[in-house]
Amino acid sequence: MSETEKLDGYEQREKFVNAFNDTMLHIWREQITLLGVIDSGRLLASPKALPVRADGRFIEVGLSQTFLEYGLWQDFGTGKEIPRGNHGDIGREKKRKAKKWFSRKYYASVMRINEFMSENLGEEMVGVVAKALDDNYRRYNH
Repeated sequence: MSETEKLDGYEQREKFVNAFNDTMLHIWREQITLLGVIDSGRLLASPKALPVRADGRFIEVGLSQTFLEYGLWQDFGTGKEIPRGNHGDIGREKKRKAKKWFSRKYYASVMRINEFMSENLGEEMVGVVAKALDDNYRRYNH
């Protein structure tokens, strides 16, 4: 029996959510490095995990990370040579190139936590329904 199978549903969800949060920070930093968006190092050091908000059972979870706004401008490929409110066509050669911030790896990880929570909570609910339909369980435990 694997370590994951030994944990109850709550513990599995808590462990997965915390690991997911750490993985997201790794992905953000990896993406910054791959994009070559390292000048002063402030952007690379900026991704931080905010505290995980979860009800006591990890059924409802709020995860978020922060990073400097500069990362978004890298994604759009905008900067000082493009004035605000302009869509990027200012009649001269555009020096900056969009460096896609939201990677496929990030998106895949978000989809994976969605799948994990669905599977884990689904298995837990099967047990709840099975107990509700078990005459002996209802007779002796209520």
